[in-house]
Amino acid sequence: MTSLSRISVPTSSGPIPGDLATPEGAGPWPAVVVVHDALGLTDDIRDSARRFADNGFLALAPDLYSRGGVRCVVSTLLAIQRRNGAPIDDLLSARNLLVGRADCTGVVGVAGFCLGGGFALIMASKGFDASAPFYPSIAPMYGSLVEGACPVVASFGRRDPLNPGSGRRLEKALNRRNIANDVKTYPGVGHAFANVLPAQPILRVAGFGYDAEATEDAYRRVFAFFHEPLDRV
Repeated sequence: MTSLSRISVPTSSGPIPGDLATPEGAGPWPAVVVVHDALGLTDDIRDSARRFADNGFLALAPDLYSRGGVRCVVSTLLAIQRRNGAPIDDLLSARNLLVGRADCTGVVGVAGFCLGGGFALIMASKGFDASAPFYPSIAPMYGSLVEGACPVVASFGRRDPLNPGSGRRLEKALNRRNIANDVKTYPGVGHAFANVLPAQPILRVAGFGYDAEATEDAYRRVFAFFHEPLDRV
């Protein structure tokens, strides 16, 4: 069965913790860095890492908030707008750790949700082999963001108040640069449709909330899309 273990990720600013989901068997496997949303490294994100492992990926979810305090959260939120800072270095360090493992094939994708979806888009041009942003919370200036990006499989909800029309804009930006992509906007669902968050009834009224059918389809697309570039050995 898939196992989940706490590991230390060496970074230029000192080690940070992360949760590593390992598939059943001996490997080696393609790998994925799973980037948490604004709520941090919760059980919901750990379940996402397990889901990747269940589908044949070594999955590492680093804790970008582990340095602690409000200042750490604020600096992480600022880093996504500035497209640089400690969280970017942390995600590159997570990638490097996976590449160096004997049970990794050496190719690594990145997937993220909300805040983490924004980071997944930023990291698409920083040495990853595939990127899966789920409803990325980042200013939709996609032209510069996807320059030199790896293949991208992105998922949006049409009722997402944070991403009106963003799916269409991202797809156009990727197509203009001949970057392989699969961008889908799901009708009838909003932000965080693939995350199980507290207070679902209230969130759904505000344009947020889990949707099982859209979640399953989005993951199906991600796994199919990732296996092509990430199954290289």
